Amino acid sequence: MMKRTIAIACLIAASFSEGNAQNWAPVRDKILSPWAEQVTPENAHREYPRPQLERNNNWQNLNGLWKYKITNKDQKEIPTAWDGDILVPFAVESALSGVAKRVTKDDALWYYSKISIDKKLNKGKIFLNFGAVDWECDIYVNGQHVGNHQGGFDPFSIDISNAIKKGKTQDIAIRVWDPTSDGPQPRGKQINNPHGIWYTPISGIWQTVWLESVPETHIVSTKQTPDVDQSVLKISTELASAKAGDEILVEAYDNNNKIAEVKSTAGEEAQLKLSNPELWSPNSPKLYDLKVKVLRKGKVIDEAKSYFAMRKISVKKDGSGIQRMYLNDEFVFHYGPLDQGWWPDGLHTAPSDEALKYDVEKTKEMGFNMIRKHIKVEPARWYRHCDSIGIMVWQDMPSGDLDGNIWDMNPGKIRPGKHDKDRTPESEAIYRKEWKAIMSTLHNFPSIVVWVPFNEAWGQFKTKEIVDWTIQNDPSRLVNGASGGNFGAPGHIFDIHNYPDAAMPSPDLFGDKYVLVLGEYGGLGLPVEGHTWQQKDNWGYQSFKNSEELKKRYQEVVSDLSKLIPLGLSGGVYTQTTDVEIETNGLMTYDRKVMKIPANELKEIHSKLYQKDLVK
Repeated sequence: MMKRTIAIACLIAASFSEGNAQNWAPVRDKILSPWAEQVTPENAHREYPRPQLERNNNWQNLNGLWKYKITNKDQKEIPTAWDGDILVPFAVESALSGVAKRVTKDDALWYYSKISIDKKLNKGKIFLNFGAVDWECDIYVNGQHVGNHQGGFDPFSIDISNAIKKGKTQDIAIRVWDPTSDGPQPRGKQINNPHGIWYTPISGIWQTVWLESVPETHIVSTKQTPDVDQSVLKISTELASAKAGDEILVEAYDNNNKIAEVKSTAGEEAQLKLSNPELWSPNSPKLYDLKVKVLRKGKVIDEAKSYFAMRKISVKKDGSGIQRMYLNDEFVFHYGPLDQGWWPDGLHTAPSDEALKYDVEKTKEMGFNMIRKHIKVEPARWYRHCDSIGIMVWQDMPSGDLDGNIWDMNPGKIRPGKHDKDRTPESEAIYRKEWKAIMSTLHNFPSIVVWVPFNEAWGQFKTKEIVDWTIQNDPSRLVNGASGGNFGAPGHIFDIHNYPDAAMPSPDLFGDKYVLVLGEYGGLGLPVEGHTWQQKDNWGYQSFKNSEELKKRYQEVVSDLSKLIPLGLSGGVYTQTTDVEIETNGLMTYDRKVMKIPANELKEIHSKLYQKDLVK
């Protein structure tokens, strides 16, 4: 029955004409960013998507027009007819998908594509790679089930070598199920009934899909950890199908000049010794290149490119006995926007890599030195932009399994009584698996200096255990265990949220034990006509009529924030980078077409936060 189903599906797919690409267009019922106008099925996110393990010569981008169909969730067989075209990698609910349809927990979302594998991929094993698919997916190649994955924010790879058939074309089908807010899985801000601070659902493929060929023995991943005190980069390499005697050669380069190398046995941690390395900071984001090679009897059998930075994030007391965050053994006040990474046209997916980079560049131009990436994980290239532009990142774990008995849906207010949520074993296992995968995937990006496992008690559970586990998993970074949530010895940082005014935890009670930060504040709103998600019922925590009023109030809250730094405050997060759906408290409009306060003026306002004499 399955063979007959696949044969029919192939005939139907083949019947679609090449002219279908001209039928695709973004759905224009909402505002669009400038980059949306430039998106085509031929240019959708063509960049190599994995900058920390790069093989430029042996890959094939599969982004573009696929077939899609929404069926009942009980349908397990690949459809024989399709609803139309969808532009991958944009979620089915987004304008740029060309579909803009909702799916529910009772639906399955199917994708189909007939591909021709490039001749350059004919040697070795072939992997089908996904940047992210929300939430659970099953993958079929030529009718054969080749893999399953759960997790909406972590990349994964499937070995499809044994499913490849002779001939020019191969058939790929993908089945996705996503319950969004009806399930316990990490989901961030998406919800089935968008309102207030909760946004449009995202389902299905939302990051790049690509093929890659590798030799049987190949590099699966590397783990790179800088040790500034010892001038050493610790690096371990995971190999597939390693043989006795295989070696790993790691070479470091500075502007194409080799500056160090180390050879080790596969599976062992190596230490790459550097001579007087230049340290990474927002003011000087120095990156070094890496080449990682697998040697067998002196012959290179696999090679990948990567990069690294030497930087140190630590905690110690200042001259007044207050715990502070130190970057490369110097106090640096962390100040950045709450960055949710949403787009009016692509939702979780930026229209292009240029757009993805734009938000980071504008944040730096505004005079911020940090971004709190709020309950979302970005594509790997976003972190590469932060690394090279020079922005520190506080990385949140996307929240899920929210409980109304703990959280009353009003930001900043936690109901009294029971704190940690009792999550089911299934829910807890899903959280642990994805959080570990996210930390592992992002480990090599030096811009990330703080992990944030919980936000505002949204699904917060076993707080001390999870925070301790996070620290043990990555002792090279700081952990802000409960940003604005239920405090229970949360790692290195005590974090409160306060809207709209600047505030801080009591230094007398907590300053000798924890770094004190204001994890969210501000939220000053200004709707800009013609640039809002909807015309009415937009909101901010405090709203203004024009940019002059907004700027005056913003100057006040930043001035108030600066006065807290000598008292013990080490970081602040302003809400937020851009408007998002009905929230109009961004420094930019949701479509990125209007800066509500000029970037150079914001940079001048922020300069008072970085004065060296604020801390003893």
